[in-house]
Amino acid sequence: MIALLHRDLRLAVRAGGGFGLALAFFLIVVTLVPFGIGPDSATLARVAAGVLWVAALLACLLSLDRVFQVDYEDGSLDLLATAPIPLEGVVAVKAAAHWLTTGLPLTLAAPLFGLLLNLPGSAYGWLILSLALGTPALSMIGAFGAALTVGLKRGGLLLSLLVLPLYVPTLIFGAEAVRRGAEGLDATTPVLLLAGITFGAAALLPFAAAAAIRVNLR
Repeated sequence: MIALLHRDLRLAVRAGGGFGLALAFFLIVVTLVPFGIGPDSATLARVAAGVLWVAALLACLLSLDRVFQVDYEDGSLDLLATAPIPLEGVVAVKAAAHWLTTGLPLTLAAPLFGLLLNLPGSAYGWLILSLALGTPALSMIGAFGAALTVGLKRGGLLLSLLVLPLYVPTLIFGAEAVRRGAEGLDATTPVLLLAGITFGAAALLPFAAAAAIRVNLR
């Protein structure tokens, strides 16, 4: 499992789907927002929580179509499906590799990007915590969507259509936690709900994704 994780990390970076692409996209979105809504600091502070979370969500979408597609194209996925390693474990490892190359760098860089949107100082801790808890769910849900569309032509567009509605609860609670933190309110409730989504996705979706892969490989 460790060897598979190292392999996926190397492939993600070499294929251009690593942290650099996600961070560049994140930076572009955050930079363009002030041009669209104006440079007023109060306005930027009000929308900062939602913009940061939407940008992180969209950045996570960039490399989802490659979670299983590369292995499907070179035949590695057939070998993994028949290997002694449970396919559910393979799905979990690939979701973890996606998070390590996308979600984790976004979480660490988000406070710097928050400065560009005049995010209040009281919200930075909640921003890091909410992204640390929420981005694993984005990767796991994305891996499930990638399993449903593996092998399909133009599967990337279909993947986005399938995954985006499933991302909505994570987006709502993540942005709400940051918004409450910015206003000096207690954000424990949305953070706990966010953690519940992540743990639920980690517990259930590997089995659903593995079943989808088995169907697509028949």
